[in-house]
Order: sequence, then C-alpha cells, then structure tokens
Amino acid sequence: MHNIGFLARIAAVVSDYRANAAGPHEHLSLLRWQIDQGHALDSRETYPGHVTTSALIVSPDMRRTLLIDHKTLKRWLQPGGHYEPADRFWQSALREAVEETAIEGLRLHPLHAEKDRPFLIDSHDVPGKASRGETPHVHHDLQYLFVADPERPLMAQLDEVAAARWHPIDALADVAPRALPRLPPPL
Repeated sequence: MHNIGFLARIAAVVSDYRANAAGPHEHLSLLRWQIDQGHALDSRETYPGHVTTSALIVSPDMRRTLLIDHKTLKRWLQPGGHYEPADRFWQSALREAVEETAIEGLRLHPLHAEKDRPFLIDSHDVPGKASRGETPHVHHDLQYLFVADPERPLMAQLDEVAAARWHPIDALADVAPRALPRLPPPL
C-alpha cells in the first residue's frame, strides 16, 4: 500500500518546482505519471522509478564542489541516495551527504529560503544492482544546493563510497550538467 501522505508531499513539491524553478523543457512526465498512478515512490522497490535525494555541495565562493567516488557506479557523483523519511526532502539529502562524507557545518543554500523546493529534479536511468535483484530503473532525484567550508575534514562512508573530495566547480559538468549553469553567484 502506498503512503498517501508521501504522495501528497511529492506532488506538492513537483508542482511548486515546475511553477517556480523548472526550465522550459522540464516536464517530469514519468514522475508526474507515477504520482497520478499512486506509485509508492518512497520505496526503492517501485518501478519504473522511485525518489532519491542528493546534495550538490559547493564552497561559499562557488569555486569548488564536494563529490564522492561511488563504489558501485565507479564514478564521481554528488552525495545522495534513496529517500529516507524526513519532514522535508532536503533533510533526506542532508542526511545522505553527512553519512557519505562526514562533513560538518553543512547548510542549505539561502536560495532555498528554507523551502522544500529542489534546486533541480533530475529523472535519470540507473543500471540497477543485480546483487539486490534490481533491474535498470529510474531515479527521480530531488537535488538540493548546500554550502560547506572546504577546509572541514572529510571521511568517506567506505561501504558505498571509495573517497570524498573537493573538486573544481566545473566537475559538475560531468556529474550534474543541468546544475552548473543554474548555480547562483558566490555568497
């Protein structure tokens, strides 16, 4: 049975994002269809897709971004993962970022104005994981922008992450190409 409260929350967030933040070609058709169909988007077992949250972490001067070396996918990505229950979706992204990097002092970027509106919603294909019985599917990733001091110590969560390291901001071109041109000016 799906979580009606979760579906109402994700529907409101998607509607707000489309009205106030989405680009002209961001229709989010599959995500909206799954919401309308009542899919349990808060469960990683829901196909063709389900919700994930991630943290685009930048330095205050917008010159660097914090990325993780994902063991399964064998590539550098922003910290994130499958949605875990939280009062707000950005809190799920925050929890994932802290778990995967151990960074302290992470704060939601002021552009969010403490709202739950994502910086970006990126629905993308993922290969699945055979050891978990997962077939290829879609992650509807709610991405939130966070700011952190790049001088803070980092420690990768070694069961899923091989490393956590700051990179030049241009690294987002390979990781989250739609995010890079949307970045706000330095704080």
